[in-house]
Amino acid sequence: MLDTLRKYHVVLASNSPRRKELLAGLGLEYEVKVLPDIDESYPATLQAEDIPLYLSQKKADAYLSGMAENDLLITADTIVWLDGRVLGKPKDEAEAREMLRALSGRKHEVITGVSLTTRMFRKSFSSVSEVVFSELDEEEIEWYVSRYRPMDKAGAYGVQEWIGYIGVESLSGSYFNVMGLPVQRLYRELKNL
Repeated sequence: MLDTLRKYHVVLASNSPRRKELLAGLGLEYEVKVLPDIDESYPATLQAEDIPLYLSQKKADAYLSGMAENDLLITADTIVWLDGRVLGKPKDEAEAREMLRALSGRKHEVITGVSLTTRMFRKSFSSVSEVVFSELDEEEIEWYVSRYRPMDKAGAYGVQEWIGYIGVESLSGSYFNVMGLPVQRLYRELKNL
């Protein structure tokens, strides 16, 4: 796979430390480029997998005009889907606590949309993982939110953090998808370019 990618300059369009770590784990050389203030709104008619797919493509569109001929841009967006609604990144600690209360003792989906874009083509895909949380009490929620400040995470939690250790009862699908980048699927897609 690495030989296939030599003709590309791989660019990760994300400031997420988790995505950087996961992409580095594939052994790829890449550069991080982040444009400020990309609009992450989406049509209200979109549901579930369509939302992060749309957003990953919208993010890629923002970079297109500045891309070099050999750039391979990776954009991604992750949402938590619970009862037909999106739990995005909480705006403050109060909303983070509300989200964790909603997830407590329940099953939800974590959906990531990924787009691989060059000036000549785009390949987009999504990955869905089901996560079941055990019941979380108020003390656990408060401790996690105040200590980890999960305002940069969809659904107000990081599976790789304390809350994942004590709260995730079961997980079906890609663990790394729940972290924010389905690297196994990404590897296959890159290999098949």
